[in-house]
Amino acid sequence: MVNSEVDIVEWLKQTTPARIGTGRAGTRPTTAEQLKLRCDHAAAVDSVYGKVSQGLLEELGLFSVESGALDKELYLRRPDLGRFLPESSLQTLKQRCIQQPQVQIVVSDGLSANAIESNLRDIYPALLDSLEVLQLSAGTPFFVLNGRVGCMNAIGDILHPEVIGLLIGERPGLITSHSMSAYLCYRPGYGMTDSERIVVSNIHQGGTPPVEAGAYLGGLIAKILEQQTSGIGLHL
Repeated sequence: MVNSEVDIVEWLKQTTPARIGTGRAGTRPTTAEQLKLRCDHAAAVDSVYGKVSQGLLEELGLFSVESGALDKELYLRRPDLGRFLPESSLQTLKQRCIQQPQVQIVVSDGLSANAIESNLRDIYPALLDSLEVLQLSAGTPFFVLNGRVGCMNAIGDILHPEVIGLLIGERPGLITSHSMSAYLCYRPGYGMTDSERIVVSNIHQGGTPPVEAGAYLGGLIAKILEQQTSGIGLHL
């Protein structure tokens, strides 16, 4: 039971990772808190500008294609370029991927390479296991460098999957730079909007654990296929 203002502050600190009750020195944060803030900010910047290691992609059998944003600065200034794939990438997908798969899994660094490095080894096998248990088949997985969520439409137009699942790094904050989102969409294609997609966000060890998220995503995909819809039309 909370009996005092001190108890209330301690209770709040235990229930949220937000910066509350950190103390101060006069009108300013303590030195320790200021250094932690700068460290967390640096981790966020490193995550945005970082790269997913080639070793991780090879380990999980993912080949790479590029979005229309050919470097990180362009990616940050022109979000629209991350939503489409140039002709060279489209041709690679045509040559290397199974057409019309039941489930197409795509991975992208997005705004956090750290999220992919930290979670992909756990969430990806768990998702594949879940699909296998549910007797759902997956197409040829691949990685999109500098991708945005809207690249699902371009991929849908070229591969025509029943469902596409995009595992992508979330915008990092000062709480964590390792958070991943998973976007699912039924028969994606040109003109589809966010309201037609469903997302599971905050996937990391301090949020939804990646192994648990992988298993949950398999069940969501099964519901999408059963109801033949996603986004706001899906009944969970």
